Amino acid sequence: MRGDRVDCAPGEREAFAEQWATALAATGYVAMDRSTLTDNVTKYTEILLAALASDHFDPAPVARVGSTLVELGLTYPQALSASIQLIGDGLPRLAPARTGMVPAVQAAFAAGFADAMRLKIFRDQEEIRRAAFDARRGAESALLASEARFRAMFTQSAVGIAIADKFGTLTEVNAACARMFGYDAADMPGLHIDDLRFPDEPSALRAPLREMLAGERDSYRMERMLRKADGRPLWTDLSVTLVRDGSGAPNFVVGMVEDITERHTLERRLRHQANHDPLTGLGNRALFTERLNAAFARGGDHRVGLCYLDLDGFKVINDSLGHDIGDELLIAVAARLDALVSGDDRLVARMGGDEFVVLVENCTGEQMITLAERILATMADPVRIGGHRLTVSASIGLVDRVVTTATPAETMRDADVTLYWAKADGKNRWAAYDSERNAREVARFTLAARMPAAVESDEFYVDYQPIVRLADGKLVGVEALVRWAHPEFGRLGPDQFIGLAEETGLIVPLGRWVLREATRQARRWRDTYGDAAPWMSVNLAARQTEEPTLVADITTILRASRLPPSSVQLELTESAIMGTAGASLKALQELAALGVRIAIDDFGTGYSNLAYLRQLPVHAIKLAGSFMEGLRDSATADPADARIVATLVELAHALGHKVVAEGVEDPEQADRLREIGCDSAQGWLFAKPGPPEEIERWLS
Repeated sequence: MRGDRVDCAPGEREAFAEQWATALAATGYVAMDRSTLTDNVTKYTEILLAALASDHFDPAPVARVGSTLVELGLTYPQALSASIQLIGDGLPRLAPARTGMVPAVQAAFAAGFADAMRLKIFRDQEEIRRAAFDARRGAESALLASEARFRAMFTQSAVGIAIADKFGTLTEVNAACARMFGYDAADMPGLHIDDLRFPDEPSALRAPLREMLAGERDSYRMERMLRKADGRPLWTDLSVTLVRDGSGAPNFVVGMVEDITERHTLERRLRHQANHDPLTGLGNRALFTERLNAAFARGGDHRVGLCYLDLDGFKVINDSLGHDIGDELLIAVAARLDALVSGDDRLVARMGGDEFVVLVENCTGEQMITLAERILATMADPVRIGGHRLTVSASIGLVDRVVTTATPAETMRDADVTLYWAKADGKNRWAAYDSERNAREVARFTLAARMPAAVESDEFYVDYQPIVRLADGKLVGVEALVRWAHPEFGRLGPDQFIGLAEETGLIVPLGRWVLREATRQARRWRDTYGDAAPWMSVNLAARQTEEPTLVADITTILRASRLPPSSVQLELTESAIMGTAGASLKALQELAALGVRIAIDDFGTGYSNLAYLRQLPVHAIKLAGSFMEGLRDSATADPADARIVATLVELAHALGHKVVAEGVEDPEQADRLREIGCDSAQGWLFAKPGPPEEIERWLS
């Protein structure tokens, strides 16, 4: 398909047009030869295909094709029915890629046909009414002529015509009207108009005729359902006019009746197609949105609940077994949900793909939880499809709201959020909406969105914590710790944003900035205090080791700061450094070769392969602060911690590594570490992280 043209095999358009022309010729007389009719229908076919191919469907050209049939005199319902059937069957073959737009083409064609028929009927009505009025006003000869014309039109018209007296009793009907209602023409006079209505018809539909017979209105027109002789419904386009006597009082009424049953059936079918999923038969997103909006529009204090569910692992089934099996599975799941959930105040809809939603009105939170548990239990039963025994689970997000406290869009958004929570929490479960959890998530997203600009606008700053040699209490190093001065949330520690930075990849530019700031500060200390200046330890995230430019970036920063590489230490967590391989390991080896110190942070909390550890370019290990609790001189101290720390220190020294203990908070811990042989320590016992001025007090 190119532009607005559908590419078809040779002869397919002509075959379709020939078939359409044959069908039209069979429905009634056409005032042209067969060749001309075929040529015209070929043009109509091109118009339909062009509309179908357009990226932005315009119903107007298609509607004009429908109205053209009426202009050709093809006004019988069979002409519309045959055309709609051919369009529905033929266009998908001519343009299979645009099959989804065929119902829209059918609807536009039917609308054009119907509008043209209404205009034709209206013109016929006007002519009949003028004939009736002329018959009363004219002279005797004119009256007789007018009566003759009216009688000819009355008897020969394809439109049903009925005349009733001022009491609503039928006095005369034409043959077309009698055929519509299934009566003999002689049997209808004497019937009351109420005999053509259903007994349970709403009183509002009776009001227009009642007002007309009372002389309060002159005409009305409506589409309404009447009753045939055998009790079946007859959908009609009804136009009724009051004829008054010389004094202006009601005399009789004239009704024009068009049978629109086929059109109404078609419209109902098209509405169903527009609001239902073609694969599962469930309501689609459009119907769900309509019902959800209607539930909220009713107001009051009733509650609306949503179960938003997504099948777990459906993509694996689709990819491994094929889309046919996947479609069959969706049909089976839809059938189970429909059988379990459907009711007057409930709706099951397929939102697309493997997502379904259940709308429950007048619900409680407990009912929604019970419903979610039942859905999960129903999903647990295996499904047999195409020789496969498939088991599928679902993740469900639950929301229930009083309709006056939220909007449909907010409710749907929160259902989507809770579905994400259910997936993140492990799948095959439900998660209910939690405003506090959502607030935390929103805060995280807000931070993530703000972070790129924060790096550029200098909202981050660095604090420094002393690292003290235990043998003599001398300051030997400092650790650089990044902080965020957020304009809205205030001072944020690394635990509140480093995880986000790693998830979004912003840890790379942020880590580069921290290293640059820390080395600049180290250069200032070295310029002031010379060899007494401490070495600088900076954290390095696992994501940073994957950067191909890591070594070049660090080399550039060191050159810019004029620091010897040995005065900088890079810290990686135990899990991060044990996971290095390939390019990441090579980068660490190159940095170590430059003289940069490499340290393992939080050592002892992860899993270390000692054989692999010997091969890593590591200079120091930092014992996790969690081990320090057992070194306190208290009844709650765990003696195992002391043995573990002693073993780790001995192991590190055996490998030639220095040992730094983190999280030292009291003198007893420092004394035990000194006895064990630990080299250095940091923690609140010595100082909390602070600005450079706090470090300078140690150097003065």
